[in-house]
Amino acid sequence: MMIVLFWLMALPAFAAATWLGHRVGLIPIVSQLLLATLGVPLLMLLWIEPHWQLSGAQLIAPVWLKTLYSLAFALVLGHILSDVIEVRLDRQSLKIAVPSFLVPFAAGLACAVWLLPAQSWLSDLAVGLVFAITAIPVLYLYLKHIGYPLAATHRLVQAAILIDLTCWSLFALAQGSLHLSSLLWPLLMACVPLLLRGLGIRQPLVYSLGFFALLVVAEHYRLNALIFGIGYLLCMARLKQAWVLPIKPQVLSALQNHLAVPLLLTFGLVQINLHTALGELSAWQVAALIAVPIGAKLLGNWLGLCWAPPSFPGASRWRESVLLNIRGLSEIVFLNLLLQQQLIGSALYLALMLMSLLATLMPALVGLGRKPLSFVTATEQPVRNSCANH
Repeated sequence: MMIVLFWLMALPAFAAATWLGHRVGLIPIVSQLLLATLGVPLLMLLWIEPHWQLSGAQLIAPVWLKTLYSLAFALVLGHILSDVIEVRLDRQSLKIAVPSFLVPFAAGLACAVWLLPAQSWLSDLAVGLVFAITAIPVLYLYLKHIGYPLAATHRLVQAAILIDLTCWSLFALAQGSLHLSSLLWPLLMACVPLLLRGLGIRQPLVYSLGFFALLVVAEHYRLNALIFGIGYLLCMARLKQAWVLPIKPQVLSALQNHLAVPLLLTFGLVQINLHTALGELSAWQVAALIAVPIGAKLLGNWLGLCWAPPSFPGASRWRESVLLNIRGLSEIVFLNLLLQQQLIGSALYLALMLMSLLATLMPALVGLGRKPLSFVTATEQPVRNSCANH
């Protein structure tokens, strides 16, 4: 009963935080990160553990909750991975993406090897990838919120898709290399679009419903959901099969903001025992895990933006470097995946969650909350429909 009461308290708290954040101009994920990162661990430390005598393991133990988590995880991961089908190898986006991935990835590997306690090579690789991620949905929402020019928005979002596709693919392949037999079912599931096409089925809704349903199955049975998701969508792209969301965008947004993201955040953070987590890493290690990913990502973004020509007259490389440093949903899902598979510890999870919060807040902190430009030229009009898909 107390477990149900806790979750009935937690989800409305996130709804209230989202509403309050909207009142002061924050996008939902920022409000949710603030509450989760600063509030949930303290609530566990000061109230739930001493007064309710409940641990994080007990709070996430019910089967119904794990099933709900699988659905929420599949919803958010599926929405992120669905951007794969929109990938276009635009030369300028690629120029931005290459340094924007390589510089923070190298910094992450260095930190994992020299800064953190000895761990498996897969954990080291995962830390490097965490340093490199850019949040695709949050970046697009932020660019739309500040009225960024459409062509520039298109280029930055495409760069973010290329970065995240690289991160997800490398991690999925690294995981699969450890257990080659576990690759068979995800790869077979990824070929379902070929089966549907062979049966003469072309309705986009059938493909998208099948994608989300199989993603839930893959997550529930601990199959490699990343290999399945990326393979399925690349298969659809190869077939030139149109992608549609199985539910209305407004309903999807409501489910993400009020159920899926709060559940993912709380599910991960209640598992953190602050008594032990605070002693696992020193203050300077935590400071480095917050500062180095942000600094390396900003440097990589800036180098990429210097390599590519300006997206419009007067475009600021500094502004776009900060925007490409946004983490948000992609980082949350990836960190939860690593924590769930015990590839990172609770202290590292908390430090990187704080980094994600600060990076996502940075555009607002440096004054990018107002519209930089308000015109839309005739040449930008075709981009509107492409960007709207995100």
